[in-house]
Formats: sequence, structure tokens, C-alpha cells
Amino acid sequence: MVCDTFTATRRNYTQQVLACGEMEGAVFVTVQKIYYPLLCIMGIPANLFTFYMICFRKCGMSDTASIYLSCLAIVDSLYVVWVILIDLSLTFWLLQPFWHSHPWCGILGFLQHGSLYSSSWIVVMFTIERYLVLRSTAAKQHFSQAWVTKVTCVAIVLVSHLVSVPLGWINIVSDVNITVNGEIVTLPRCHYRDGVYATVIVWITMFLSGGVPIVLVIIFNYLIGYHLCRASHLFTKEECRLMQGRCIRGMLRRTILLLGTVSVAFVVLSLPRFVTYSILRTKYNYSSFNRNDYRIPINVAGDLANMLQNLNSTTNFMLYCMVSQRFRRELVQVVTCKDKARELGSVLTHTTMKVFSVVDRKPSPGSRPVTVVLTNITHTQ
Repeated sequence: MVCDTFTATRRNYTQQVLACGEMEGAVFVTVQKIYYPLLCIMGIPANLFTFYMICFRKCGMSDTASIYLSCLAIVDSLYVVWVILIDLSLTFWLLQPFWHSHPWCGILGFLQHGSLYSSSWIVVMFTIERYLVLRSTAAKQHFSQAWVTKVTCVAIVLVSHLVSVPLGWINIVSDVNITVNGEIVTLPRCHYRDGVYATVIVWITMFLSGGVPIVLVIIFNYLIGYHLCRASHLFTKEECRLMQGRCIRGMLRRTILLLGTVSVAFVVLSLPRFVTYSILRTKYNYSSFNRNDYRIPINVAGDLANMLQNLNSTTNFMLYCMVSQRFRRELVQVVTCKDKARELGSVLTHTTMKVFSVVDRKPSPGSRPVTVVLTNITHTQ
């Protein structure tokens, strides 16, 4: 197998590395055996909990932002399941995973790339939408409609999986000799198919899932920051003082900082894999190259870049959500159940005020006094 065919997929190289007796490879494999299961344990619950928070809690987000981020949490969860859990985590612990056979070898590749495309392009479209809404009033009226955002997200997911169909044929299942407990056994393995078709498809996939989204996110975040900087000069210090102490310039600076953090994090976690994969597919793209030899620096760099790429699917929700003070407040209330106590206290206060209002009301002449007795309060959801 010449190079990786996916984000961090190099199936069954654990036995090959250990069989070669390479201490560096053994240590690095051990690190990955711990790293990827931990990523699953943290990533899947985090993405699902984020989906719940965005959809069912008042986090102070617009309807369109809630739809984009909830959809992003779903596709990231699918990515963690298809890639990190089924492919990577089980590879280190099972001798013969089920996807090393037909038709699962091609199906898994299709699902993996479909979720990868979906995650990348939802981030891109969300960034572009924010710029258009900020730049044009007509675009704001159009893109602020929830149904438009829903259609956009569904279209991204469907097109991403449609484009991923050709990737179901870049791998092939064949018998491979593997050393297990000092004995050589022959087992079927799903591995990269050498040939022009697979090479062309992989290059296209690399640019559509990595290169193009990275460039677009950088460009549109720069345009957003530039537009906000220009807009900040429209407000004077006197206007800032008149707006109830909320200085627009300070708010804009925090927004620009948030956008810069998002774009930098996306690039930092995605760009290394794009660079290392480009090197592997050009300089080291020959059949005799041993991708499992960790004495070669590019192999170590490539796997480290893969680890960063996979980390992106479990942390990008934090970049968009956890920086929000409203989100953190709702998170604390959910964890500590303070929202129920506050709601019950509000009901009691409202009921007590109504009772005192009735009691303090003076009766009209000739009317009989009315006695109000509060016997029970039932709090219903």
C-alpha cells in the first residue's frame, strides 16, 4: 500500500510495524491505540450533547446558526463513528475487522468520505452565509429564513455523499501475509488500489475536502473581519456611550476575534494533513515505499497530521458554541438543574403576587368581602 486513502486510514499496519521490531513504530502505535478510543469517548457524547443544547435550549443563537451548527454536530458524530471508531479504533484491537471483505470495504470508504465532505462544506457555507448576511440587506432577508438553511444543509449532505460514490472503488480486497504471534497467516485485507483511476479520485478528494474549503474559509473570514472593521468606524464614542454602555466597537472586536479563532483553528487542524498527503502522493508515490516505517520523518508527520484532522471533528463545535457566554450559562443550568428551580420559583412568585393583589383590593360599597385561601400549588410542565 503506497499511501493513506483517507483521513487516517492505514488498515492493519499495527501488526506490520510490530513485526518489524521497530521501537519507534511500536511506541507511536501505542499512542494511537490510546488516542483514538479516547477521541471517540469524548467526541461522540460531546457532539450529541451540543446538538441537544443548540436545538432544545435557548443559547442566544439565530435560527439559521442553530440549524447549521446542529447539522454540523450530526455529521461530525457520523464522521467519528465511521472513521475514528469503526476504522481506526477497532483496527488496533481486532485482527480481522468486518470491513476487510466485500462489499464493506467500498461501503465504508463511501460513508467516510461522505461525512468528511459534509463537515467541511457545512463550515464553508456557514462562513459564506455570515458574510452575505453582513454585506447585503437583500441577502439577509433571504438567508435569515429557516427553510432556506434547512434546504442548504440537506443539499450539502446529499451532494457530499453523491460525490463520494466513486470513492467506493479506490480500495480493493486481496489476501495478505501477516505475522501473528510469530506465525505467518494469510488474511483478506482492504487496501489502496494502485492505478490511474484511484490516483485521480484521491487527488480530487484531497482538494475538495481540504484545499478548497481551507482557502474559502480563510478568504471569507478575512472579508468578514475587513467589513466589520470598516463598520466600526461608523460609530463615534458619543454614540457608543448613548447605547446603554454597550460599545459597538468592543462588540465588533470580540466578533473579529471569534472569527479569527475559528479560521485559525480550522486551518491549523486541517492544513498539515493536506500538506503531508500532497508530499506522500508526489515524492513518495511508488510501490516500494514503506508507509509503515516510522524511521522515515514523513510517515510520522503524516500520522500526526491525521491525528489533528480527526481532532477537528470533535472540537470545532467548541469553537462555535463554547465561546458563547449564553451557551455556557445554559450548560451550567442543565448540569446543575438550576433552570427547574428558577422556573418553580418564578411560578411561586407569580402566584403569590396575584394572591396579594386580590387580597389588597378594596371591596366596593355594598359588596360582600371575599376571602382567598391558597390551598395547593401544582406545577405542571
